[in-house]
Amino acid sequence: MTHTWIPVSGPAAQDGLAAALTALREELQLPSAFPPEAMEEALRAVQERSLPDWDRTELELVTIDPASSTDLDQAVHIARSGTGYAVSYAIADVPSFIQPGGALDAECRRRGLTLYAPDGRIPLHPEEISEDAGSLLPDAERGAFLWEFALDGSGEVVSASVRRARVKSRAKLSYQGVQQSIDDGNAGESLMLLKEVGLKRIELERQRGGASLKLPAQVVEQDPETGTYRLETETPLPVEDWNAQISLMTGMAAADIMLRAKTGILRTMPAPDERSLMTFERQAAALGKPWRRTGEGSISYGEYLRTLDPSQAKDLAIVHAAAALFRGAEYAAFDGELPENTVQAAIGAPYAHTTAPLRRLVDRWVLVICEALCAGTPVPGWARESLHEVPELMRAADQRSSKLDRAAIDTVEAALMGPRIGEVFEAIVISTGNGKNGSAPTASIQLLEPAVSARCTGVMEAGTKVRVRLDAADLARRSVSFSLVTPEAPDDGPAGNPGSTASIP
Repeated sequence: MTHTWIPVSGPAAQDGLAAALTALREELQLPSAFPPEAMEEALRAVQERSLPDWDRTELELVTIDPASSTDLDQAVHIARSGTGYAVSYAIADVPSFIQPGGALDAECRRRGLTLYAPDGRIPLHPEEISEDAGSLLPDAERGAFLWEFALDGSGEVVSASVRRARVKSRAKLSYQGVQQSIDDGNAGESLMLLKEVGLKRIELERQRGGASLKLPAQVVEQDPETGTYRLETETPLPVEDWNAQISLMTGMAAADIMLRAKTGILRTMPAPDERSLMTFERQAAALGKPWRRTGEGSISYGEYLRTLDPSQAKDLAIVHAAAALFRGAEYAAFDGELPENTVQAAIGAPYAHTTAPLRRLVDRWVLVICEALCAGTPVPGWARESLHEVPELMRAADQRSSKLDRAAIDTVEAALMGPRIGEVFEAIVISTGNGKNGSAPTASIQLLEPAVSARCTGVMEAGTKVRVRLDAADLARRSVSFSLVTPEAPDDGPAGNPGSTASIP
């Protein structure tokens, strides 16, 4: 992980960035405080909440999240069971705090997602729920949707069910801490089995034809003590993938339950079309790492992507080109008639969002629907009646989140680079484009340090290292611009910041 702190050249510079971030919230019309009626409902729900009768507090569940997280959606426990495994996965019982049709419900539907801005998070739910009464904090009894899985020795699901239960997490663990304890051999059995099961689930994903896209991820964070900002490019830890496999397994089980009942909502994505595959095949060949997709020795695009190392220049350019294969993700609601497409192509199976209800609206519907179907009871009327409204609510929330992410990074990049106009940097050429209507040719580049990506004028070749000059950095317009100084010889050496595994759309 690399950190690039914005230089503090005085209060004026920090005030300028703060003003730009405030303007960004206004421009995107981001939510602010919860309406009084919604807060009243939230506080009343917290005060009057009751825990489920089914007591599973004996389970030694733990949460595994970034160290600073307090909105804890999931807690896990894994044990051996014969030649296979028993997985218990508790998901925060958010629906118990929301009165269908009430003021809080309306506000949550308007928000759709928890949004992450550089100057503060904009939660989907009031913090009294998301970071306290509804969060699976350690040593506190909580209501949860408890998923129980029986897996065979290969990690394949033999049976899956979900039911409301009373649970208690034993510890709030971080990815870094868990990875260290596993590497050192000091982790308890459940965490060691997380690695074992995670690796087996990754192999099953490979056999299904699933594909992971390792895109470089820029993240903006604010230091809570100094108020300064930084751009990060995170190096994912293996435990993050193992942990994600438990979540993916749960989403696949939820999809299976809803498909069998012909009632629910899926997260779908079509397989890439022939034209996209042909284009990517040509791009990979042009970058010197051909993908053989037909004939002897052919492999799927998912298998090919697993051979790439984004810390290498050419591989990084190929990974960016592969993003075109991961398009068209959407939500598909159904009740009685199945949607035309039921598969999430990147996973290689039907899939539903169900493990992050504190931060994502749609999970609330999936959880209550699956619980009712497993119990053999009617799906709650509010969920069934509003099911077909959810895709559009989530589409709007996803668009808002994407705009915020890009604009926030652009703003911080402009502030970071402002004092460095005229300096020369090393960069990797990600993709190129021809000048149109007489305009100069440009390329998409990623600086090796700091973690900035931008457009650059000049004739360049994708997958090569170049030297570029910063010509302008405009905080008001949230833009930076570079020009080519000298291209270097094609180089497949280290590309600087490694990528991180993108979350499944």
